[in-house]
Amino acid sequence: MPKVVQYAKGSIIYFTDDKDDRVFILQSGIVVLTTVDIESNSPVTEQAKTGEFFGVKSALGHFPREETATAISESHVISMTVSEFEHVFSSNPQIITKMLRVFSGQLRQVHKKTESILNNSGEVNQQSGMFAVAKSFYDDEQFRSCSDVCIKLLSRFPTAPNKESVAKLYADSKLHYEKLKNRQHGDTIPAPVGLSNGALKQFALPAFERFAKKYEPEQVIISEFEPGDCFYLIQSGEVQLIKCVNGTKKNLDILRPGEFFGEMAILDNSPRSATCVAIGNVEVLEFNKENFSLLITGNPQIALILLKLFCKRIYDQKRRLRILVIKDLQARIADVFMMFDEMNPVLNLNERQRRFNLTIADVAHWAGLSPEVTRNELNKFVEKRKIDIYDTYIVISNISDMKRIVDTKMQHIS
Repeated sequence: MPKVVQYAKGSIIYFTDDKDDRVFILQSGIVVLTTVDIESNSPVTEQAKTGEFFGVKSALGHFPREETATAISESHVISMTVSEFEHVFSSNPQIITKMLRVFSGQLRQVHKKTESILNNSGEVNQQSGMFAVAKSFYDDEQFRSCSDVCIKLLSRFPTAPNKESVAKLYADSKLHYEKLKNRQHGDTIPAPVGLSNGALKQFALPAFERFAKKYEPEQVIISEFEPGDCFYLIQSGEVQLIKCVNGTKKNLDILRPGEFFGEMAILDNSPRSATCVAIGNVEVLEFNKENFSLLITGNPQIALILLKLFCKRIYDQKRRLRILVIKDLQARIADVFMMFDEMNPVLNLNERQRRFNLTIADVAHWAGLSPEVTRNELNKFVEKRKIDIYDTYIVISNISDMKRIVDTKMQHIS
């Protein structure tokens, strides 16, 4: 059962990097949350409000605490475990929905900081942004995906100033795609509507059948910059998340059955922040804004799953941002290896050698560097016999060396 804990003035409720599964609600008193800004490395303080939750993200995501919680005055705090939190609030979707909106806003802010460091062009007009996405697919000869984005652009913005350029790009990509398909299967681009229901796997209830849709390989489910009015649950297949940065596509992640995507735009009424493409044949459940609240209210477990998903995405995005703010290129690349070491812990803590399934292009992506610069920096590690590079993987001789490089540079920044 949740319990009320009294903290004297000056008491530390928890420290940064602590690990536990407690979620807190401030009942009375003053509690201050202190974090370190990722970019400036300076302390940032925020006061928890009475009745407000804190410690939620790290508890639900099973991550180290991101902040130190201090009682500035004598305070009474309700403490509960994750399982207690789930039990108490699974019947109160309004609170969880409010948290979802808060976390969505936090994730959006981290995305913006990341884009700024990657030199993405700030605020982009939705029409020109979608056109850039379509053009990047065309340049990479992914003509089916290019056609899909063009269709979405023309249907979403029928009076767009660049509609003639979009129509021409669509015609060119369709022609190229039909030639390829005719050589392979004799098929053409299917109409972008009328997708049939798919076999339901995770939500195998008759009530969900009307939400089922199928997508074919390279079909664009969501285009970056388009208005967000639906979100999706993957039932089968895989979906590639792609970001268009200065006209170049960056692969963000691969989502698999049981994962949601597109929910961020639903929660904060913002344009899509990434493009989602079917890797092979994909079956999803599609939910729109109108039935989102009904879905959460009638299925509190879905709300909890989304809440945990946001916790993980915020943590992952902040971890990526911590890499990108490192100015020293050797330390930045070393921190990429540290991130993968954290993601793939070993049972034997004394084991120093690590093998990561990374290519030079992968390291370049995570480090936010060009392949050429990344190759030069990696060669410096090779010359010092700290790593060995193979076609599909990289071997780190001693992961502690990478940690020392990162820690040394971060101490200099401090």
